[in-house]
Order: sequence, then structure tokens, then C-alpha cells
Amino acid sequence: MTIDTYQFDDLKLLSPEVQKLLPDQYQLRSLGSNDFARGHLDVLSVLTQTGTHTYHDWLDQFQYMQSHADTYFSIVIEDQALDRVVAVGTLFVERKFVHDNGRVGHIEDIAVANDQQGQRLGLRVIQALQYIGRQQGCYKIILDCATKNIPFYEKCGFQQKESQMVMYTSSK
Repeated sequence: MTIDTYQFDDLKLLSPEVQKLLPDQYQLRSLGSNDFARGHLDVLSVLTQTGTHTYHDWLDQFQYMQSHADTYFSIVIEDQALDRVVAVGTLFVERKFVHDNGRVGHIEDIAVANDQQGQRLGLRVIQALQYIGRQQGCYKIILDCATKNIPFYEKCGFQQKESQMVMYTSSK
């Protein structure tokens, strides 16, 4: 493995309160360039299909997001004893013309490894992303979720509002 670089380096964006709530061997941090080998996609596959990434495919996407570090904030919780990613999530910051050129945070891709569920790691990821959203000046933070997950997100402080619409295209 090469030396890790991180998707964003601003440690002020990581909540010290969330870190304190994690088990001792767990670390909250930005997505790292070596997280492909640490199982980043394995954790995401709990949520949805991830495709057939090679390391280079994954690294291209990582580097794109890293070069847009004011827009993408991907975080992981790593079990340092196992050198393994166990929970993930991303906050995407959209810049708007409304609300005086305001910012909206979109929470995406929250996933916890199957063998780590029940330890409140999903809650910790959400709390950490909410913290980043506040640090980035977002006037609201939104997410889409499956109906079965609504009670979980309500416990995280979200409320149901309006409806989501989707149209899938044949493009990648």
C-alpha cells in the first residue's frame, strides 16, 4: 500500500463529539486513497450494487472527488485494529441561487458493514455528516431513503417532507 491521501484534509470538519462516541479502536476520518483495499466498496454493497470497479476505476473517482473537496465530503469509520472500513457516508454540497446563494447538503450512500450493524455506526455517520453540513454553512440538509428507513432518519433529526421523484436513464 502507498501512503494514504485523503479526500479532504480539514480536520475541523470532523466532529470531535462523534469520535468520542465511537469504540476505542474506531476512527472517524475522510475517505482515504487506500480505502479500496480496506473494503470501501464492500461496505457500500450492503446498500446497493457497486459495479465491477477495478482499483484504478475507484481511484479515478476518488481523485475526482478529492479535486472537488469543497463539494464532496466522503467519510468512513475505520476499525483500526482490523485496518478495515466498517461504515461510510457522503455529504454533497449543492450551491444555490436561492436563499442568498445558499448551500444545501445532500446526504448520500450511508452504509454499515453487515457484521457491524447494531452498534449505532450509521447514526454516527449521519451525525458526522450533519456536523460537516453545518461547518459548510448549509441552510438545510436533505436525504432520500427507503420507506423502511424513515424511522431511523427521524431518530437522527430528519422529518418527512413532500415526495421524491426519480427517472432512470439508460446512460451510466
